[in-house]
Amino acid sequence: ERARWGYGARGGADVRAAGDAREAMSPPGAAGARGAGSARGAGDAREKAGVREAVGGRETVGAQGVRGAAGAGAARTVSPAASFAAALAAASPAGSSAAGEGAGRAVLRAAGLGPKTLARVPADARQVLVVKGAGPDANRGTARLYTRTGAGDWVPGSARPTRNALRGWTDDHRSGDLRSPAGVYRIGDAGGLLPNPGTRLPYDRSDEFAEGGTGFAGESLDTAFDHVLAIDYNRVAGVSPLDRARPLGEERGGGIWVHVDHGGPTHGCVSLARADLVALLRELRPEWHPVIAMGDGERLAR
Repeated sequence: ERARWGYGARGGADVRAAGDAREAMSPPGAAGARGAGSARGAGDAREKAGVREAVGGRETVGAQGVRGAAGAGAARTVSPAASFAAALAAASPAGSSAAGEGAGRAVLRAAGLGPKTLARVPADARQVLVVKGAGPDANRGTARLYTRTGAGDWVPGSARPTRNALRGWTDDHRSGDLRSPAGVYRIGDAGGLLPNPGTRLPYDRSDEFAEGGTGFAGESLDTAFDHVLAIDYNRVAGVSPLDRARPLGEERGGGIWVHVDHGGPTHGCVSLARADLVALLRELRPEWHPVIAMGDGERLAR
């Protein structure tokens, strides 16, 4: 959604042709499909994985994320009624029983995820960000992060208002259609114009995230990419969100991110208020293989 790729196009028709160039797409299959041939290069929105170290005043990327202590035992159970912060602290990376997982998924079903959507959530995913649009053609919605405890319970976080593409959602995203790609996708890389706000995800701090121009409502885009979270739609996982590779081809769009809300609809990305995005980045854990399930309510319920 950047100006150079069309996001900041200053005028009506221009804006439209410009936006899509920016959404990244990962293989249309399950969000967690890390590779189906798409390992080559999909995503404008991918950042480097790993812990960052300050070297000579610059950040460099360390090893690929903290894979998390597996801990063969002590998985603690957290009640779904507990606060999200407490649940996050208590959730253990250890695997849960099949029975516990089956029962726990009732929470995701109650959140509006139907059997087809749930089937695309990878078995190893312990965090699911559910972004539910207000309607198929709506550009507003709500996001809520669900985290699975060691006992298999899915604990919901706070609801956060979102924006998405100007024309709503689609199952077949194309460059320039001004719709967000519905589906389930991995979210494992982050970055932005500003330094890492405290996320454990690989974070690429770069001046290339600088943006200018205006959005659909005439609002400034200057701070839109202060922090971004790459959505693995038509992109290669494990690289900077700035990466331009498009495994499915340029016509399928790319550069789909969760970024800072700029006061108007997007070209395909999802946006959150700055404080909400920073909080989300701090809550996500790479060793829990987070994914995003996004779309309007009807699509998510399938």
